[in-house]
Amino acid sequence: MKNKPSILALAGIALIATAHAEETKPLKALLITGGCCHDYATQKGILKKGIEARANIIVDQIHTDNKTVKPDLPIYGVPEYANGYDVVIHDECAAGITDVEIIAGVLAPHKAGTPGVNLHCAMHSYRFGDFKKPVEAGAANASWYEYLGLQSTGHGPQKPIDIVHTDKEHPITKGLADWTTENEELYNNVKVFDTAHVLAKGKQGDQETVVTWTNDYKGTKVFNTTIGHNNVTVEDARYLDLVTRGLLWACGKLDEKGAIAEGYAK
Repeated sequence: MKNKPSILALAGIALIATAHAEETKPLKALLITGGCCHDYATQKGILKKGIEARANIIVDQIHTDNKTVKPDLPIYGVPEYANGYDVVIHDECAAGITDVEIIAGVLAPHKAGTPGVNLHCAMHSYRFGDFKKPVEAGAANASWYEYLGLQSTGHGPQKPIDIVHTDKEHPITKGLADWTTENEELYNNVKVFDTAHVLAKGKQGDQETVVTWTNDYKGTKVFNTTIGHNNVTVEDARYLDLVTRGLLWACGKLDEKGAIAEGYAK
């Protein structure tokens, strides 16, 4: 008869596993919020609480109450703003920030390899020139769009959006159900770059566009979703699940089957 493991041995294994999880260093995320047209004062708290509740991540915040298209974010002119962080979450709305050097500074950490997560109006930030036409590769006004992997210039009315995950086998979307938002803004698609990988599309009436995708930015992983205008969307568990999984993927903490790396699940 084979010896059965003792209760003490099993308890020891459990303690070792627990200790290992406790020793796992949390990911450090920098959440940037502020600017025009959104309730960032509320949404920054929703995002921090929701992400930290779902994974072993600490979310620090840089926020301004400035509600103009030129928010006075302290990251501007400080290209090393992301030092010490594993990922940057861009949730600012800064369409009026057009200085090429400032934009280059915002992009500096990502060019150096720091992953990015971009939400909603981040897609309409840092644009200038004839941005309503598809930008040319390498053009000065293409730099932010090349980072995102998609160029968007506007949106339609606030109505519910039917979201369909077009790649259900991707680690981010694995196990996520299609859903319909409350009133939301469907962003247009002027250009989808070859470096982008589409994960989901959204539909309002006869209008259908890409709403969630990843991008390979010169070897740096980038996750994006245009959804997230209203608080009711941002606080929806399905939205927070998506954003958290996108962040984990960007940081290399999801395997090919969509499982969260040991020590990072909650």
